[in-house]
Amino acid sequence: MQLPTLTMTEYSIVFNILSFTIATMGAAALFFFLAAQTVESRYRLGVYISGLVVAIACYHYVQIFLSWNGAYTLQGGAYVPTGKPFNPAYRYVDWLLTVPLLLTELVAVLNLPRNVGRPLQVKLIVAAILMIVLGYPGEIATAASTKWLWWAVAMVPFLFIVYTLFAQLSAAVERQPERVRDLVAGARWLTVVSWIFYPIAYLAPVAGLSGSTSEVVLQIGYSIADIVSKAGLGL
Repeated sequence: MQLPTLTMTEYSIVFNILSFTIATMGAAALFFFLAAQTVESRYRLGVYISGLVVAIACYHYVQIFLSWNGAYTLQGGAYVPTGKPFNPAYRYVDWLLTVPLLLTELVAVLNLPRNVGRPLQVKLIVAAILMIVLGYPGEIATAASTKWLWWAVAMVPFLFIVYTLFAQLSAAVERQPERVRDLVAGARWLTVVSWIFYPIAYLAPVAGLSGSTSEVVLQIGYSIADIVSKAGLGL
């Protein structure tokens, strides 16, 4: 994956958003683990899963941050590639771990009967893994046609997950105690809305933007989506 030359401003924007994401994930992990014992027992597992999700994300964002710094060097007023690769696989490894956990978290707080919740959980996890695995070839592709192809294929399990969250879980949300019903419904909406950022950011390199702009948009889009869908959902 060939990196573009960046202005000092473009490099700093990505540097700062990655740094901010590390701080957010780390602080959220500490908060969730400390706060887990303060919530009702039926929701405690969901809070612990939230803590695990952001802790995993914090580790991978440190790796992304280090990879980004190693991939560029300041030269003549601009940041040029050093020749060391910037590794997008860190994000995909993170998603392989955290996305199934996020879906498990949603199912856990709904407190579904075991004979309903377990099969639903398996379907969602399998769909999430397929979505991520199918998206990776397009992420590292340089040809626009290849990127579009894998984007379209990965959208199939993505749409299945969105359909399942709304069509099959609506009744479960309505069965929640009235005092938390809106929060659980909001968590479901937040998951779907924040996930929309991912396929949009994914297409930044083929959206007609310059190479440097598309790289900045890609990193910002993924980082914001991760903050909202992980720390925001847990909160």
